[in-house]
Amino acid sequence: MPILCKPSVSVPEHIITMEDTLAFAREAHAGKPQLPLALRLIENTGVRKRHLVQPIEKTLRHPGFQERNRIYEIESKKRCPEVIEKALENAGLVATDIDAIIYVSCTGFMMPSLTAWLINEMGFRYDTRQLPIAQLGCAAGGAAINRAHDFCVAHPESNVLIVSCELCSLCYQPDADDVGSLLSDGLFGDAVAAAVVRGSGGAGVLLERNASYLIPNTEDWISYSVRDTGFHFQLDRRVPGTMEPIAPVLGDLATLHGWDIGGLDFYIIHAGGPRILDDLAKFLNVDRTVFRHSWSTLTEYGNIASAVVFDALRRQFEEAERLSAGSTGVIAGFGPGITAEMVLGSWVPAAPQHVEAKPAARSVPRQLSGSMVGTA
Repeated sequence: MPILCKPSVSVPEHIITMEDTLAFAREAHAGKPQLPLALRLIENTGVRKRHLVQPIEKTLRHPGFQERNRIYEIESKKRCPEVIEKALENAGLVATDIDAIIYVSCTGFMMPSLTAWLINEMGFRYDTRQLPIAQLGCAAGGAAINRAHDFCVAHPESNVLIVSCELCSLCYQPDADDVGSLLSDGLFGDAVAAAVVRGSGGAGVLLERNASYLIPNTEDWISYSVRDTGFHFQLDRRVPGTMEPIAPVLGDLATLHGWDIGGLDFYIIHAGGPRILDDLAKFLNVDRTVFRHSWSTLTEYGNIASAVVFDALRRQFEEAERLSAGSTGVIAGFGPGITAEMVLGSWVPAAPQHVEAKPAARSVPRQLSGSMVGTA
């Protein structure tokens, strides 16, 4: 069965704290009736800091959709290669071992996809399959894992690289002052992540069963309004309540596999916000601390969209000593639709290391390396 190896995650060097966010909101939206409520909601997110791809002074200005998208292309090309190299290293592979690249992002647009550029610039084979996913939002991380799983099952011995590039700050709209927009301004952060799913060999999460679920008639609850100024994020007040119908779906998935959703050893859950995590814990009848890695991502980086599940999983790898071979777990991402992407897997520990020379991965040109922090 396919194995999801340790992700690599990196966040930009520009930091904004919750205190900074509250100060900017008070200044930019002074006197507006919805401001006090928005400030309380931002304070309740638990997001202590976020990382931005540009200094806050530039982030707060809107240079136009064309310029925003140009920055997205420049920054994605600058920041992805280093993270990809680390993910390949984590998996014990090199670029030519990869058979498919899944690229997920909802914060910028390129055609051809960044996958074409990566193949040309980083030494991937020219017959590498390309699968860009652009419109699943925060659920795309889970969807990418599931599609990589499916590909490896359909093509045994294949290896799939997943890349998530979410530069959420490039979607900031200075003139948007509804409560949903003000809340999102204090919630979302920027990050780049990558992970490899190996068709055989490796260590990590053995992917066993996956599923998707769409909550009926909720497609307008999380959405983009595309205007001259770019992507305007729209969030319905009913979104936090979606964990009540999703929890039974997770439970049924586990039951089909012969597992108890409330008795797993690890939980990698999309950190859409504190209400999402608290409600899911309640409806799954588990202690909220089982989502500790998701809470840590939310606190330290904010909601980094499709990259959340990879950062939470990275944190799980870093305490791998708490898991034994065969430990059971779930990975779940939630996003527009309202869509849930879920996968069950068991832990495969790393084999004892042997000193063995391996071919070096193709190096990243120095001019492509971005200034990133938090790479793991």
